[in-house]
Amino acid sequence: MKQLPITTYGMDVLRKKTVPVKDIDNSIISLVRNMFYTMDKASGIGLAAPQVNLSLSVAVIDISGIDEYKNQKPLVLINPTVIETHGKVTMEEGCLSIPDIRADVERPDEVHIRYHDFDMNEVDIELSGFIARVAQHEIDHLNGRLFVDLISDESKKELKKELLLIKKGIVEADYPLLINTEKV
Repeated sequence: MKQLPITTYGMDVLRKKTVPVKDIDNSIISLVRNMFYTMDKASGIGLAAPQVNLSLSVAVIDISGIDEYKNQKPLVLINPTVIETHGKVTMEEGCLSIPDIRADVERPDEVHIRYHDFDMNEVDIELSGFIARVAQHEIDHLNGRLFVDLISDESKKELKKELLLIKKGIVEADYPLLINTEKV
């Protein structure tokens, strides 16, 4: 397996709607394996294909490393869409593409998601609580949206300088990053 570099805030791939996966082949299977490996090595709990510089509608989630969720099975979401949501809850979020920045984000507490499995069968699931939040965060990535788009204007002002540094490529993490090389 291969650890892939993670794209950083400011890169175009993070702001584009992804392309749906048409069929499952060895490249998709390999991508998913490498995404789980990359996420694990970066101590993450979710990773979307745009975060490894691919505009494909694929996300992986594994929160089983957190004690209270150790029985939660990992998820592979292919072409996921949010069908319905209920409730609201605010929690702190972070993102591997935006190292060392965390902020409170309000999201629905329950979510109904439709996605494809490895046999390209449609699967409907209802998620609630923390796993629902992680799934929404990753699905947002597949639609070109980042958690910092959902924070209060006050929080955005507080983070503006740090976000600009990341956008300029002045950022470090304890995992490989793909740094934005375009002029800011």
